[in-house]
Amino acid sequence: MAKRLAVVDNSKLKDMQLKEHIKNLCPVNRSGTECIEIREDNKLYISEETCIGCGICVKPAPEAIHIINLPDALTKPPIHRYGENAFSLYSVPIPIMGKVVGLLGVNGIGKSSAIKILAGIQKPNMGNLEKEANWDDLIQFYKGTEAQSYFEKVRDGQIKVAYKPQQIELIPKAAKGTVKEMLQKVDEKGEIDLITEKLELSHIINRDLEQLSGGEMQRVAIAATVLKKANLYVFDEPTSFLDIKQRVKISKFIRELADENTAVLVVEHDLIILDYMTDLIHVLYGKEGVYGVVSQPLSTRVGINAFLDGFLKEDNMRFRNHKINFDKGQAFASHEKEVVTSWTNISKKQGDFTLTAPEGQVHKKEVIGVLGENGIGKTSFVKILAGVIKSDTGELDEEIKVSYKPQYLNSDNEELVMSYLHKAIEHYTGQLIQPLNIEPLMAKQLNQLSGGELQRVSICKALSTEADMYLLDEPSAYLDVEQRLSISKVIKNFMDVRGKTGIIVDHDLLFVDYLSDTLLVFDGQPAVSGTAKGPFSLREGMNLFLKDLKLTFRRDPESKRPRANKPGSQLDEKQIREKNLYYV
Repeated sequence: MAKRLAVVDNSKLKDMQLKEHIKNLCPVNRSGTECIEIREDNKLYISEETCIGCGICVKPAPEAIHIINLPDALTKPPIHRYGENAFSLYSVPIPIMGKVVGLLGVNGIGKSSAIKILAGIQKPNMGNLEKEANWDDLIQFYKGTEAQSYFEKVRDGQIKVAYKPQQIELIPKAAKGTVKEMLQKVDEKGEIDLITEKLELSHIINRDLEQLSGGEMQRVAIAATVLKKANLYVFDEPTSFLDIKQRVKISKFIRELADENTAVLVVEHDLIILDYMTDLIHVLYGKEGVYGVVSQPLSTRVGINAFLDGFLKEDNMRFRNHKINFDKGQAFASHEKEVVTSWTNISKKQGDFTLTAPEGQVHKKEVIGVLGENGIGKTSFVKILAGVIKSDTGELDEEIKVSYKPQYLNSDNEELVMSYLHKAIEHYTGQLIQPLNIEPLMAKQLNQLSGGELQRVSICKALSTEADMYLLDEPSAYLDVEQRLSISKVIKNFMDVRGKTGIIVDHDLLFVDYLSDTLLVFDGQPAVSGTAKGPFSLREGMNLFLKDLKLTFRRDPESKRPRANKPGSQLDEKQIREKNLYYV
């Protein structure tokens, strides 16, 4: 097996002169042996057999060319390679009957590829680009492991898979009609009424698919998946677009699917929900866009802590050079801080919905997390503070300058990233450009960016705009776990160093916990009324919010991350009795 990977993205390597230059730089080529060649299709190829790993070819095109020495622990060929000089995936997760198994890793590391192989959507080639592997090849490949038993069952027709894809926004393009019509087409259990009631879809059952919000479409996609008769249910990012209350409900719903005849696999970036939902975790590591390795299954707590630690003891593999921990440091003391703005008796009526905000104030160097359900007025309140919309009544200090990143990002712009972010490049290279990893995106147009790339660029743009207060609506959307935690650090450090104020609306509780000094909590009835309460201390705000969710949290002794207690457990009941639902 080759111990070196050469991956070339020819879509980022269009200049023929640059390709010729790279080819001529190669010391192997100059010695008379062919290593780098440009073929008739005008694409550049690198031979992994003759490559000596010098890395000289990488320097002129670091975004397009990657030369990677593989870990010694990898003794088998990849289970799938997408082509010559393309991404390789090593191993796959193992579904286990009666268990919910999670996949945890950064974007571009092979999570979706792995579950597509298990779902039968992607036929693996085991590194042989000439032919797809058959089930007997896979059984032989995994002989002596639990995967052997799984693929034997697949071969014998004993495994039927139902798969919920990541990109739910594509569903209305593939399926037309109402929610009911779509679900009737896939219903193999005769349980439409039961499932739509459990997933709170009954009120939109006759609505056209094109009229659904992101959260509604997500729940419809989950319903369509579980209505199929299957013994392996695969969910790729099932909580995107959902608020925290919906995420908890969906987690419980997915957990209940696993029984002695049914296995569940989940890809999820919300660590609290992944922890709450799963029994076991596979950590995926490697190099984004180059190769991914699936670890052996670990208990959920051990797996998540290993991911945060950046080290897998079982494989003796260090895959990140720093740990991620959740030490909160000193609590924010508002009386020591300068007030930036305050509000009194704000109200706003929008159709049948009424928003109220009795009173509150925010301070310099303060990061305020905003929690609440969808449709309860969070974004409207942020827009009032930003001056995007006016309140009907109440007082607000309008003298301050505000920079606002909206929830929904505009991807129609053809402007180059380097032009769009010229102020950030000029003034905040160390504070924003480098930690947000913007440099690889500089030459791209905004409309060429992925959801996660556009999110990072939008955060950078908002923070690089001169203002007193920065309002970021759902900055964690489309980002993987590492990116979320990295960006929360960027936001927190920026507010502290620049003496600014940040208000962050988000549904990822761990993300909010990680960066917030204080909390605004929204209460009320979605689409009817909402009230902004606070800001409160982190403990007080979380206790108020979790009371409605019927959840309690503890701190993990190793990573210090918040973990949801199992409902009805001794610790859960003890914290409820003590009215201490959340440990700071």
